[in-house]
Amino acid sequence: AGVTASDRVAAILPNMPEGIVSVLAAAALGAVWSSCSPDFGVEGVLDRFGQIEPKVLIASDGYYYNGKSIDIADKLAAIASRLPTVRMIIVVPYLGRAKDVVQGLNASLVHTGRRAQTWTDAVSARPAEPLQFTRLAYAHPLYIMFSSGTTGMPKCIVHSAGGTLLK
Repeated sequence: AGVTASDRVAAILPNMPEGIVSVLAAAALGAVWSSCSPDFGVEGVLDRFGQIEPKVLIASDGYYYNGKSIDIADKLAAIASRLPTVRMIIVVPYLGRAKDVVQGLNASLVHTGRRAQTWTDAVSARPAEPLQFTRLAYAHPLYIMFSSGTTGMPKCIVHSAGGTLLK
């Protein structure tokens, strides 16, 4: 997806294997990872990811809460429309609706030069190869977490690759 060292990759995912795969792939390229839960509202996501200007957004098609499936297609469309730095949106099939979500996103992104694709399409479009990690400085940022935002805008907390390795 054109991600290189220091680009930001953001995710809106529940705890799932695709999240682990994505963070390792971002780390291998030297990209900086950030994520939030899919139950965040549009403004909560934008308050965080708007600050870091991600190039790629990886999101589930929804999540489960209290035994119910919650579709987030409309939320993703609203977020995508307000994150102009996102060039690619990859939708993970958590509820099994990824293809439908991608179709809706692509219809709304048609004149922007940006696009969405399913996780399956994104992964199958690239050859299977061992990860090759980009060698970077100890202090190179690895991921960004955020403060709660209860006293104003959430604040970025950047963790370095070296510090994370030591912890």
